[in-house]
Amino acid sequence: MPELHPLLSPPDSEAQLLTQARQLAGYSLGELATMAGLVAPRDLKRDKGWIGVLLEIWLGASAGSKPEQDFAALGVELKTIPVDSLGRPLETTFVCVAPLTGNTGVTWETSHVRHKLKRVLWIPVEGERSIPLAERRVGSPLLWSPNDEEDQQLRLDWEELMDMIVLGHVERITARHGEVLQLRPKAANARALTEAIGAHGEPILTLPRGFYLKKNFTRALLERHFLFQPQ
Repeated sequence: MPELHPLLSPPDSEAQLLTQARQLAGYSLGELATMAGLVAPRDLKRDKGWIGVLLEIWLGASAGSKPEQDFAALGVELKTIPVDSLGRPLETTFVCVAPLTGNTGVTWETSHVRHKLKRVLWIPVEGERSIPLAERRVGSPLLWSPNDEEDQQLRLDWEELMDMIVLGHVERITARHGEVLQLRPKAANARALTEAIGAHGEPILTLPRGFYLKKNFTRALLERHFLFQPQ
């Protein structure tokens, strides 16, 4: 069996990316960290994005936190997804920061959400807290694009949420809005405020918001592709 190494440069093709991702399946995070010369943290309390960073190193991702996709040349976004023993997502999936101002004329087709979800490499990772972080294993990857039904679901939620933002109702949006896509605060602390539009069209300060995929959406796409038995 050939020795496994992180990709030192971004992959040239989806096939190369998928081949590398498939080779990671079955390894623990601790094993992958050691082979990459890294030390796995004890937990994710201070290193929430550590799993994503580790897999970016292994897969040669280029974007970091820039707005383009992780594999910009391929137009592919990397999403790790913590799952339980039955392969069900344990948490929502962050997509991107939501624009709260300057949204005149924005459409679903040109939106950042659609751009980020156009082509996604999903990598499930064991996420149950009873498993020590270093012992959690990486699952089989899935290269996915939304089908027509998924695109329509996302579009309807995005349009509803953006209408509320544009009309000055951002503060009334809760995580319950949206069937498959939700908007909720994304900030490390409550003092990190950003400008938005108030109910009377006036500028207000509010917490930054992010778009997240709900667990029912990611569970359905994983089940369909991996043929998990719905419980």
